[in-house]
Amino acid sequence: MRVIADWDEDGVALDEETFNDLALRLFAYQLRYDEPYAAYCERLGVTASLLPESWDRIPAVPALSFRDLRLATFAGDAALTFETSGTTTGRPGRHYLETSALYDAAAIAAFDRAMLPDGARLRYFNCVPDPRDVPRSSLGYMMSRVSELRGDGNTGWYLRDGTLLYEDLFRDLQRAIVQRQAVCVAATAFALVHLLDAMEAEDLRIVLPPGSRIMETGGFKGRSRVLAREQLYAGTCGRFGLEPERIVAEYGMTELSSQYYDDGGRRKAAPPWLRARVVGPERSTLPDGSIGSLLHVDLANRSSCIAIQTDDLGVRDELGLMLIGREVTAEPRGCSLDAEELTIQ
Repeated sequence: MRVIADWDEDGVALDEETFNDLALRLFAYQLRYDEPYAAYCERLGVTASLLPESWDRIPAVPALSFRDLRLATFAGDAALTFETSGTTTGRPGRHYLETSALYDAAAIAAFDRAMLPDGARLRYFNCVPDPRDVPRSSLGYMMSRVSELRGDGNTGWYLRDGTLLYEDLFRDLQRAIVQRQAVCVAATAFALVHLLDAMEAEDLRIVLPPGSRIMETGGFKGRSRVLAREQLYAGTCGRFGLEPERIVAEYGMTELSSQYYDDGGRRKAAPPWLRARVVGPERSTLPDGSIGSLLHVDLANRSSCIAIQTDDLGVRDELGLMLIGREVTAEPRGCSLDAEELTIQ
């Protein structure tokens, strides 16, 4: 919490030594209290008496492990439980958090830096799962906290029971335009496609109030129509009267407590307590320019596992981290899969 507050309030980052020390202390804590994780590490030859010397040697659990195991450092009820969609298997992954305070602090601090560098008080229009309908959606929970703490008190939710409430959204957008109230539209990539399709069908264009922005979250992880990112953003800018820099992509997952955001281009920036390694089949870090799987080390995952191996692909160069997509053999999952069966109303 102190690391998050120092960065949020004063921009204090973590040097390599401090990050390494905190990561290893958290790892030792998780070995002691997270029994399934400790057993997994022991099979890999890592125990409390044989700890690694560097954070990049901490064993990572596959993200799919959250579907089969309770990976938690505590017993009893969780303050928050987040679930993956479980659409393809019928078995959702579950991420149990002992306290909401750490998740809230990490999410708000990163959102402030990426989406609100100007400190704007926006009206939030959320085309993401409504926590009243999907209480275990990490994305819905995050946007509910953002809307409550950073909004103007007039938050709208427009994704309900698989239906995008298009008419309600544009009625409320028109009201914000009349009031000259800047807005933030938070939407999955696939929900944006549905919005653009509906606007094109009606040949509708609007100009959002100055200072407005869009947060796009999630790629096209389902099996429906896909738009190239450049095409999606060009269409969004044209229909909503925004400059390209007013669209910021967020990348997160249920199994993490922190999020990445665009750094102003196509690269992803992380808060100081979150790092990604691009790894090969043996989980060794690949040289810059090589495409590999993303392995995240998220120190805000205190009550589960800080090291998570994913099927997402990325590449790192001298400018930073770029997302590529997902391995072709990976199961479709994520918030865009949730949005795959959207209907328009």
